[in-house]
Amino acid sequence: MSSAFAAWKKRAHPPVVAAGWGNRETRALSAAEAPALPSGGRALRHIQFFAWVVGRNPPTMLGLLLVFAFFVLAAIGPSIVPAPGDATGAMHLADKLQPPSGVHWFGTDEMGDDIFSRVVLATRTSLWVGLTITLIAVAIGTPLGVAAGYFGRTIRTVIMRVTDMFLCVPGLVLALAIVAALGPGILHGVVALAIVWWPGYVRLIEAKALTLRAEPFVDAARTMGASDLRILFGHILPNCVSPLVVKASMDMGLAILAAASLGFIGLGAKPPAPEWGAMIATARSYMPDCWWYSLFPGLFIFLTVLGFNLLGDGLRDILDPRSVRG
Repeated sequence: MSSAFAAWKKRAHPPVVAAGWGNRETRALSAAEAPALPSGGRALRHIQFFAWVVGRNPPTMLGLLLVFAFFVLAAIGPSIVPAPGDATGAMHLADKLQPPSGVHWFGTDEMGDDIFSRVVLATRTSLWVGLTITLIAVAIGTPLGVAAGYFGRTIRTVIMRVTDMFLCVPGLVLALAIVAALGPGILHGVVALAIVWWPGYVRLIEAKALTLRAEPFVDAARTMGASDLRILFGHILPNCVSPLVVKASMDMGLAILAAASLGFIGLGAKPPAPEWGAMIATARSYMPDCWWYSLFPGLFIFLTVLGFNLLGDGLRDILDPRSVRG
């Protein structure tokens, strides 16, 4: 149990003195001695604990707000922007390279398109990129890591040597080579990044499974005749969820940043599709006079990555039983 949960439990559930035991026979009932709560009550306690930890941790609160704003913009962006057609190649050359104003909050680009509209609409692209890369990496890395850590021996050797082959080359460099072979495009960029993203999950889950397979509850399950499949899905995988959630939350921001890097060098989304990295790349030709052109896409990248990193750090405080900062 983490120190944060222990502190919350002490505040939320102080010792209660049982009545009716006589003057000499009174004792304190701790929260652990209370009757077991129904599933709804346990869920409510987990929500209360999460809210308590987030409320007393300003960086985590900031990260949660930034991530929430990111998801809201991705969901309702097309309905709130003033010029949704500017994401499909519309041109307004009479308004090109206008500074921020009441009409164009973030200014306009070289085609006269509203930068606010394009930056907000690019949020949906970034969300799709981050989720796709992270989910593919989790889907590949988790079963391989569990198999390597639990079974060991030859299976572990083969899986970890293949993983080391991917890890010995910088991920972005390998992604560039894959995109160069497949051709530019946001889909090819996502495939390339997903291919180089899974080894980190193999390393993480393999180390966790290697520790868990020596735990007494796993030995007890094996002694009672549980199959390897039952042990994996009933005991090993559930205990790998916490580090998996923390890493995935941080990797969302890093995946968005990596995709923006590919777009910046021309290997990501193709014009006129709105994408933050590609917008910054185009804006270089108009610096420093048209400073707004690169400022706002870069600011959205910064806030998005910052939000996911702060949220992941807060989730680690909540889910990591060895955390001492809570």
